[in-house]
Amino acid sequence: MAYASPAAVPLVEVVERRQQSCENSPTSRWCWGKYSIDTDWYKVVPETGVTREYWLNVDLMKLSPDGYEVDVLAVNGSVPGPLIEAIWGDWLVIHVTNNIPTNGTAIHWHGIHQKDTVAHDGVPGVTQCPTAPGNTTTYRFRAAQYGTSWYHSHFSLQAAMGLLGPLVIHGPATANYDVDLGPVVLMDWFHGSVFHIWDTTQRIIALKQPHAENGLINGRNTFEECARSADPRCKGTGQRFEFDRAFEPGKKYLLRLVGSQTDGYFKFAIDGHKLTVIAADFVPITPYETDAVVLGSGQRYDVVVEAKPSPINSRGLYWLRAIYQTACNFNNNDSKDNILGIVRYAGADRAAVPTTTKPRAITDSCADEPYDKLVPHLRHDVGPDAVRERLKISWYYELDLVYHWTINTRTLIVNWSDPTVLKVHQNSKDNGGGPVSVDFPRIQNVVKVDLMDDWVYWVIEDFTLVNVWHPMHLHGHDFYVLAQGRGPFVPGLVRLNLSNPPRRDTVSLLGTGYVVIAFKTDNPGIWLMHCHIAWHASQGLSLQLLERASEIPRQLDGDPAYLAEMGETCASWKSWYPTSPYKQDDSGI
Repeated sequence: MAYASPAAVPLVEVVERRQQSCENSPTSRWCWGKYSIDTDWYKVVPETGVTREYWLNVDLMKLSPDGYEVDVLAVNGSVPGPLIEAIWGDWLVIHVTNNIPTNGTAIHWHGIHQKDTVAHDGVPGVTQCPTAPGNTTTYRFRAAQYGTSWYHSHFSLQAAMGLLGPLVIHGPATANYDVDLGPVVLMDWFHGSVFHIWDTTQRIIALKQPHAENGLINGRNTFEECARSADPRCKGTGQRFEFDRAFEPGKKYLLRLVGSQTDGYFKFAIDGHKLTVIAADFVPITPYETDAVVLGSGQRYDVVVEAKPSPINSRGLYWLRAIYQTACNFNNNDSKDNILGIVRYAGADRAAVPTTTKPRAITDSCADEPYDKLVPHLRHDVGPDAVRERLKISWYYELDLVYHWTINTRTLIVNWSDPTVLKVHQNSKDNGGGPVSVDFPRIQNVVKVDLMDDWVYWVIEDFTLVNVWHPMHLHGHDFYVLAQGRGPFVPGLVRLNLSNPPRRDTVSLLGTGYVVIAFKTDNPGIWLMHCHIAWHASQGLSLQLLERASEIPRQLDGDPAYLAEMGETCASWKSWYPTSPYKQDDSGI
């Protein structure tokens, strides 16, 4: 395969080569050459003939994103890492070099279905061995979906130290806009080492989660305490985030919101402006208007903001807000009302800051965006279930007072040196290419589904009796949200919506509540399903979906060069890990 760098094949040129029937423009964003917003992307993927190649270097370094110096895990020297972008239908080849001296790593491409490329999903102990220090792992996958997402380390708590970045796949949209302003990555931000914090967190219950000192918008913010502190780490160099271009009256701007926080929920808003929501995760939806959008960790929304025709009352300056929500998880953020950016109109004073105030209509809530508003543009109904399983979320203490979350009484702990996908491949090889029949340890929490193209319903219920919410993410699929609510799930009393229900890859399980999701068994692989709150994932709130196991070995055998690379990655990891100063002390993911 010949690889072309992003610089060698500008995105606009790729679009122009395909614009034979319909041009994507500010007045026709639904168009996409021979395709459109009405094309069923689950069945049709454009052939662009383009492969985009990226090189990512992961380093441990000191940075001051908000003016307070901390150790970070930076990608190409920045937090968040650089934007990875492609055109719908492109192939991506991404080389990740681990320069962290004392830890492995693995990068997950959030929301990417990885059809026929399960080994590139980037989960240590599940789809690969970790990349050892000094080594490089190459990921290859198709941009078969389009919209907004992100990439992040799936190795323990590394994402909380900044090892993440935005991922955009350009395609059509359900509403018009003039300018794509790109990703807006929302993060909570800790000034202490998250691994030291973990030493305490794993021994406390969910009633006392760690408080982040601050939050970042695209890696920037100020830390007000530095003005009053003699702490030498307070550099006082923090700056508010601003877009790289000023708003022009009457123009419409696309913002790609990414919830990448370690914990909790953000509510995003721009003072004095409405948001038109046009996509949830990777799913285009019927547009709706709102004052603010709630994002749990892992969730994304594309929104269009129309600039005011005459912004003179605010001097052309407005606060952009990422408001940390305290209504759930007994959580807080020390700077929850100070995570701010600036929207500046053309001609506004470059030295001035906004004086606008938060609208009263914006209240504290962790609830997902309204269920009845998240209507997928491309209609898909849900068929009757061939498998229905209840997944009960609970917790327990070990004798050493280490706290664990469980799904059906099991807490997940992966084996970094023996990833599930290679275990499945080896079992098939041992059976002469016959059916896979692996017996997995209980702690790996593997749920097997061997049916082909049938519907699976999962009823996920929280049995903890406390107000702790969980943004649940499933790899390898968009799922259908059939029901969501508080209290117990009572079959027959809770109505399941099978008629074009919301589709996405990350949904909130309410504290003491339930969420019912459905997916079709159309993607053979080993797929993680987990809470996206980092502390909860590290405490084992996860399972592995082993889908159509006997078809997985063919994927790996179909790419013998990469299968050999996987073996080399594991050999390097197994050689290095005994010398590591830090051993696995959490779930591993």
